[in-house]
Amino acid sequence: MKIFIAGATGAVGLPLVRALATLGHQVTGMTRPGQGPDRLRELGAKVSFADAFDREAVHRAIEASAPDVVIDQLTWLPANPADIIKAMPNDTRLHREGGANLLDAAENLGVRRYIMQSRGFYLEAPAGALADETARLRYDAPGEIGESTRTIGAYEDRVLASPLDGVVLRYGFFYGPGTWYRPDGAIADQARKGESAIVGDGNGVWSFVHIDDAIAATVASVTAEPGTYNVVDDDPLPVAEWLPAFTRWVDAPEPQRVSAEDALKTAGEEAVYYHTRLTGASNGRAMADLGFAPRPLPWKDA
Repeated sequence: MKIFIAGATGAVGLPLVRALATLGHQVTGMTRPGQGPDRLRELGAKVSFADAFDREAVHRAIEASAPDVVIDQLTWLPANPADIIKAMPNDTRLHREGGANLLDAAENLGVRRYIMQSRGFYLEAPAGALADETARLRYDAPGEIGESTRTIGAYEDRVLASPLDGVVLRYGFFYGPGTWYRPDGAIADQARKGESAIVGDGNGVWSFVHIDDAIAATVASVTAEPGTYNVVDDDPLPVAEWLPAFTRWVDAPEPQRVSAEDALKTAGEEAVYYHTRLTGASNGRAMADLGFAPRPLPWKDA
């Protein structure tokens, strides 16, 4: 099968290229000039140079590749997680404009299947419940998070309404190799510096997923039934539980406690939202239809 991956040199992109190429698929990775092309070639992938914001360049890239499947793994994330909110407008624009360019090209060129990366941690659910695949993203989220959820939600709707076989993969927070959440990652570094904090009651529930488990689910989605899948682990936990366990796991001090009022002044409404409003997600459909078998969260019982 011929597969075209946009964002092929990102945290998900490179291991996904490796997995698909190992299975014998013909993979083309869309990227910009730099070190990424050499890494793609080492994995046996073809390289396509295109800027996601350039509609015509994206069309030419997909036309030249003539894929059966297009996978959108585009993200715009900062090296430092403390800058996530500052980077979010660029990430939102990338999904709004870059995603539209990819989907338009795929539809116009007769691609069979379209798979997009979405968010499994911005979902709407009643307090104390987990969000399933029917849940909508939280369009009423504050600030830049709200802009992101509304953009990604509209993108999801377009993919699912497309004449193509549309697949939406709602990933949890990634942990494991190459991510922020690992013993030598950026979040662990912050924790060891004593910069970790729990805002308010820390009752926002987070769903994580190991990067390799996310890759396995994505590979399975190439041939699975179209639709929406929550690609999250079995251990959704409130911040007040998972963050202290994480700091113990990486031999860091216990996190500080900060009131929501103080955090609102110093860190902004988005930071308060992350710690007090996020909803965990269920993964029943991914387990049933993708053969998804997520590993336990390694710091859960630390």
